[in-house]
Amino acid sequence: MSEISRCGWCVGDPLYEAYHDKEWGVPVYDDECLFEFLILETFQAGLSWITILRKRENFRMAFDNFDYRKIADYPKEKLEELLQNPGIIRNKLKVKATVTNARLFMKVQEEFGSFSNYIWSFVHGKPIQNEIEDYKKAPATTEISDKLSKDLKKRGFKFVGSTVMYAHMQATGMVNDHETSCFRYEQVKNL
Repeated sequence: MSEISRCGWCVGDPLYEAYHDKEWGVPVYDDECLFEFLILETFQAGLSWITILRKRENFRMAFDNFDYRKIADYPKEKLEELLQNPGIIRNKLKVKATVTNARLFMKVQEEFGSFSNYIWSFVHGKPIQNEIEDYKKAPATTEISDKLSKDLKKRGFKFVGSTVMYAHMQATGMVNDHETSCFRYEQVKNL
C-alpha cells in the first residue's frame, strides 16, 4: 500500500493529520463554524496550532460550544472562571477579546446578513487556488489578509493581525494552500 502524500506541516501527528485530512482548507460558509475558527485562531496567536487543536474540546466546553450569542453576554464572573480553567489558554487579554469579538461578530452579521457574506467578500466569494509546492514557502500574510485584518481592527476586533487572518483564511478554505503534491490539493480545489 502506498503512503498518502500530505502537506509536510502535519505529517507524523495523528491529530494534525486528521485535522488536515478532514477540515483544513475546506470552504466554510457557516457562521457558527467561522466564529469557532476565528476564536481558535485568536487564541493561537503566538502559539502553535497543534497546541490549540489539543485543547479544542476544552475550548468548546469552556466557551459554550462557541455560541457567540452567549459569549457576547458573559458576565465578569464567567471571565474569572475561564481564567481558572487549565484546559484552555488562560490569557486574560484573549479571553476578554473573545467577548468583544463575539459582540462585534453579531454587528457584522447585522450589517452584512451574515459574517460569512462579510468575510468571503474579501475573496469575491470564491476560494483562491494557490500552487504551493512546499508549505515552508507559503506566505504568512497577503494583501488580502492585510485588508481583512485592517478592516476587522477598524471595527474593533482584537487579535486579528494579518498573520492570524491568513491562517484563518487557510483553515476555512478561503485560500487553498495545500501543497500541490498533497492528496487533498485537488479534492479541496474541486469543492
